[in-house]
Amino acid sequence: MQHVKLGRTGLRVSRLCLGTMTFGLQCDAAQSNAILDAAAAGGVDFLDTADVYPLGGGHNTKGRTEQIVGDWLRGKRHDFILATKCVGQMGPKPWDLGMSRKHILDAIETSLKRLGTDYIDLYQLHGYDAHTPIDEALEALDTVVRSGKARYVGVSNWPAYKVARALGRSELKNLVRIDSVQPRYNLLFRSFERDLLPLCSEETIAVIPYNPLAGGLLTGKHDPKAAAPEGSRFQLGTAGPRYRERYWHEQEFSTIEALRKVAAEAGMNMATLAMRWVLSNPAITAPIIGASRPEQLADSLAAAEQGALPKDLKTKLDEITAEWRAVDAER
Repeated sequence: MQHVKLGRTGLRVSRLCLGTMTFGLQCDAAQSNAILDAAAAGGVDFLDTADVYPLGGGHNTKGRTEQIVGDWLRGKRHDFILATKCVGQMGPKPWDLGMSRKHILDAIETSLKRLGTDYIDLYQLHGYDAHTPIDEALEALDTVVRSGKARYVGVSNWPAYKVARALGRSELKNLVRIDSVQPRYNLLFRSFERDLLPLCSEETIAVIPYNPLAGGLLTGKHDPKAAAPEGSRFQLGTAGPRYRERYWHEQEFSTIEALRKVAAEAGMNMATLAMRWVLSNPAITAPIIGASRPEQLADSLAAAEQGALPKDLKTKLDEITAEWRAVDAER
């Protein structure tokens, strides 16, 4: 497994990052451990989680994913780069969410306990909180890094102009700098390319995209004429409606049929083709891969081994999916 720099930092991470949001609901602890074992065997030593995981659960399940990851890491913490996130609602009180100094400092303490570690390698804000001044959030993150509880900081689901503003405020006030972003990015959702990508390239910010296979739709295994299958991301608890709204539309399935023909001509399965397309973008650091079974990792691991697509094949995919570069970023 190739290792690459995390933005402008000196830290190197594996070319793929294992996402864990299926752990604790879609997957029990034993299944989760098997997925972690398979990823590690494939050379993945970069793990991403969040305090609100597992995906699709309720308040009674939040924190369960971090606990599973922490239990698995026991005795081998130094062998992995660990990322987690805060901002989501973690309790009934109005201060149990957001980017306030109180919530950030409280959230990292509880994440550290669940993960069974005394530091996080990459601590990320899991969304933007318009009710908190950006300086307050940056000052809290600066405190977290200076205290040794996190090594680097990043953001997820932030628009480009907010990232740019945070960079400016950090420079002006000599505060810790955002070193990574986590956007949604795949062949069916390319709006990241319009403004956030150029910013990250110019400022040497790491890009750790999620949903590279569009929740599994880009595997080509779903039937548009049938209901989304039970057990899939599209029927998973509270997350199912959100994923169907994102991707389960006639227009997306039409694009998938065009991609299916290209994959067949290239002698490649659709999942590997879609992942190699993401890896072909020089701005991408480490796509986040996920699974509900260990064997689902094989296509992504193969993509990392094979690397970037030939230029003509990437160009063909770019042309087929050009409409998704202009897609409404809220969908």
